[in-house]
Amino acid sequence: MSGKHEEIDVGYVAELARLELDNDEKQHFQLEMAAIVDYIELLQELDVEGIEPTAHATILTNVLRDDATTESFPRDNMLENAPATVDEELIKVPQVLPGEEMN
Repeated sequence: MSGKHEEIDVGYVAELARLELDNDEKQHFQLEMAAIVDYIELLQELDVEGIEPTAHATILTNVLRDDATTESFPRDNMLENAPATVDEELIKVPQVLPGEEMN
C-alpha cells in the first residue's frame, strides 16, 4: 500500500452511509479504502489490449418456461400453516408502518 490516499474522507463516507464510526474504526477503514484504491490503480497498469469487456465471467441466459395455469395450493391448508390469520381469510404479518393496525 502506497499510503497516498489520505484524501479519502472516511468520516464523510460513513456519514453518507449513516454509520457512526469511532476514531479507531475510521483509521481502520482509511487503511482498507486506501488499499482498495491502490489495488484498482495496480489493475489499471495491466495490458488489456484486444480483450473484450465483459459484465460477467460466464455467459448468462434466461431459462424460461411456458406460462401455464396449474392447480393452486388449497387455501385452507395454507391458512392452517400460518402463524396467525385475520378473520380466517388473510395471513397476519407483523406491522411494518405505524398507524396501519388491523383488528
